[in-house]
Amino acid sequence: MSSEKLDFESLLIHAGGHVDSLGSAVTPIYQSSTFKFRNADHGAQCFSGESDGYIYTRLGNPTIKELENTMAVLENGFGGIATSSGMGAVNTLYMAYLGAGSHIICHEAVYGPSRVILETIYNRFGVESTIIDTSDIEKVRKAFRPNTKLLYTETPANPTMSISDLPALAGLAHEHSVPLAVDNTFCSPYLQKPLDLGADVVLHSMTKFINGHADIVAGMLVAKTEADYKKLRPIMMNLGCNMDPNQAFLTRRGLKTLAIRIDRAQETAMILAEFLENHPKVQWVKYPGLKSHPQYELAKKQMKGPGAMISFELKGGLNAGKILMDNLKVMLLAVSLGGIETLIQHPASMTHSKMSAEARHMAGITDGLVRLSVGIEKAEDLVRDLEQALSKI
Repeated sequence: MSSEKLDFESLLIHAGGHVDSLGSAVTPIYQSSTFKFRNADHGAQCFSGESDGYIYTRLGNPTIKELENTMAVLENGFGGIATSSGMGAVNTLYMAYLGAGSHIICHEAVYGPSRVILETIYNRFGVESTIIDTSDIEKVRKAFRPNTKLLYTETPANPTMSISDLPALAGLAHEHSVPLAVDNTFCSPYLQKPLDLGADVVLHSMTKFINGHADIVAGMLVAKTEADYKKLRPIMMNLGCNMDPNQAFLTRRGLKTLAIRIDRAQETAMILAEFLENHPKVQWVKYPGLKSHPQYELAKKQMKGPGAMISFELKGGLNAGKILMDNLKVMLLAVSLGGIETLIQHPASMTHSKMSAEARHMAGITDGLVRLSVGIEKAEDLVRDLEQALSKI
C-alpha cells in the first residue's frame, strides 16, 4: 500500500522509503564518514548530481536520509534537512534567507536563543529584525518593509502559549513575496501541519517530542517546495551542522511512538491544567485546551489537540514558583520539553535568561511564569506531586 493511503500513526512506522539490501526491518546505522564509488565515473556522477549515490556523511547518509524522508512525509513537504541540533536548523533557516541589508519579522516569544542570535549576532552582519507579537495580525501587517525576507513564528509560542493564526500569516507573507517559516516543536506534525496551513518551511527541535526520550539533540527543517529545499540544504552542508547517523537512528526510533506518547501526555496535561486553574494559589494558567485560553477557538481550528505544554504563574510570583519547583518529587526541574518524563522550569532565569528583562516583559514572559512539559507518568501521581509541593507555599 502506498504511503499516501496510510493514516498518520501508520506513517510513523512505515514512512521513509529506505530499503536495505539485507532486508533489515529497521534501517541500519551507517556509521561511516565516507562511501566508496563503484568506479571513477560513478564518483564523478555522484558529485555532479547525475547519481543519487552517497559521498560523505556531511552531505548525506542513508540512516539520516530515512529520517529526513519520514519527516517530509509527516509534514506533507517536499524534503527534510536534518541538523545536529534545533539551533542548527534555526541558523540554516536564517542563513538561507537573510543577508546584509535584509529584514526579518520574528515572533517575540520564540525559543530564547532563536531570538537572541538575531539581536546579538545577525545584527552584526547587517540583518535587521522586527520582534513583535505575531498573534496580532495588524502588528504583523505593519511590520513589513521593502527589504523583508522572512516571517518567522512559533505557535504555540515558547513559553507564553499564545497562538498565531498561520493561514492569516501565510496570506500576509505571500502578499509581500516573503516565505513563512514556523517552529512546530511544541505540536509536532501529529497535532499541527504548518505547511498545510500555508507555511513554506517548518522547523523542529527534534530533541523534544519527535525523539521524546531526552537522550539526543537534533533538529529538522522541512521545505514545502523543491525550490526552498534547494535553498536550504546547501547551507546546512556548508555550515557543517549535519546530523550524526547514530543520532538519526535514535530519533527515528523515538518518532515511531510519537502519536501514542502525545495522546497520553496531552490527556494528562488537560487534567493538570484544570487542577492548576482551580487551585487557590495559582494566579493564571495558559493551556490551549482550556476555554480560558484567549485563543481557544483558534487552537481548536488549527491544532488536532492542545498538546502537552502548560504555562502558569502562582499568586506569590517568582518566590512561590521557586518553592514549588524545589519541592517537587516526581517532576524534574530541567530545561527542554517533549520527553516521556515531566519537566518543569523557570524561563526568565533559564531558557530565556539571555533576553533582556524589558524584552521578556514585552513578550509576556513574566518573572513568575513557570513552564511545564507534561510526560507520560500516571496523571494521579503528577497531581499528588503538585499538591504536596503547592502545600509548602
